[in-house]
Amino acid sequence: MSVEILTFLFFGALLLFILLGSPLTFVLGGISVVFLYYEMGSVGFYLLASKMWETMQSPTLMAIPLFVYMAVLLEKSGVANDLYSMMHLWWGGLRGGLAIGTVLICVIFAAMSGISGAAVVTMGTIALPKMLERGYDKKLALGAINAGGGWGILIPPSILMVLYSLLTEVSVGRLFAAGIGPGLLLFVLVSIYIGVRCWLQPELGPALPREERAGWGPKLRSLKAVILPILIVAIVLGAIFGGYATPTEAAAIGVFGALVATLVNRQLSWRVIHDTSIATLRLTALVIWILFAAHAFSAAYTALGAQSMMSNLMGFIPGGKWGALLFMLMILFLFGMVLDPVGIMLITLPVFLPVIREAGFDPIWFGILFIIMMEVGYMTPPFGFNLFYLKGVAPPGVTMGDIYSSVIPYVLVTLLGVLLIILIPGIALYIPNLLYG
Repeated sequence: MSVEILTFLFFGALLLFILLGSPLTFVLGGISVVFLYYEMGSVGFYLLASKMWETMQSPTLMAIPLFVYMAVLLEKSGVANDLYSMMHLWWGGLRGGLAIGTVLICVIFAAMSGISGAAVVTMGTIALPKMLERGYDKKLALGAINAGGGWGILIPPSILMVLYSLLTEVSVGRLFAAGIGPGLLLFVLVSIYIGVRCWLQPELGPALPREERAGWGPKLRSLKAVILPILIVAIVLGAIFGGYATPTEAAAIGVFGALVATLVNRQLSWRVIHDTSIATLRLTALVIWILFAAHAFSAAYTALGAQSMMSNLMGFIPGGKWGALLFMLMILFLFGMVLDPVGIMLITLPVFLPVIREAGFDPIWFGILFIIMMEVGYMTPPFGFNLFYLKGVAPPGVTMGDIYSSVIPYVLVTLLGVLLIILIPGIALYIPNLLYG
């Protein structure tokens, strides 16, 4: 059977079972194993088991449950409440200040957690009701939380970056470093958008009345709220970038820091530890199945000869390598509307990476573009995870239609950030090149 027919059957079966509602990880792994057996016989199973054994021996894999544990624990620690109180005092006197302060908290939370949902749920619970009470435009506030929450997978440490590193065999340390510049860029762009829009339309984000603004004393006392978060971020990232610890060892340090933060805020209990451990176990088990499916798909895809076929097809896209890059980003954008980021990673990376390397693009740079497009996927209708996280914690007056329409300008701002990173690769590559040469 020709490679074209096999590829059509392979992806056709994958699409069919996805549309039937089957779990993507098991569909991808199961179909891949079937086609791998058809092409290679029982030898394919030995190849797959060997690749999985090699992955399981990777120390980087241990960073995933540790970062998950740290993120879940910080969500329960009460740190976010203190951070929001501080932001309220410092930023409340500006037009749109509460929204800008909220996205700044999302930056801090992203640098502590490594997942997207933590900041969305936390800010949706704490910041959203306060902004609505102060007369903020509903869509402006919802979009700010959605956009800022997505930075959890871009600003290091990031669990999705760890998975990308495992699947592509690039340095996770370099990838972490590459996420800093783009993360700060998106924060600046979103803050400028909020600030300019609220300056032109003050009713969208009114400033606090003068009689409600805090003096310098309360403002300075409130800064103690950032001490623990900044320490956790500095220790984790400083240990990695300074070469004092591997990402796995730094993740363990981060867990200790999260435990201290929870203890300081008097939230540490056996119940919290139990719930955090169970949540971590579930997510880690899911990751193992994801890795199995990824290796099965990669092995089957290569065995079928589809890799060379897809590379040849990319050659027919107008615009050369830049046209191929734009096409890949468009595919990621469309997939992000209907699939979860890990599923997109499993399906597209084996197809895209050979093309990226052949075109001479830096896989670290492409990894940042990939992660940002996954971030866009988190907040785009109809199935963006952040949309449903936010709906679950939003006040009763907030409809799903409000949430859907709120993300449009923030998606456009994020895509502007993608364009800037494409035009100026140094935004992503300067820090890793500075730290690692």
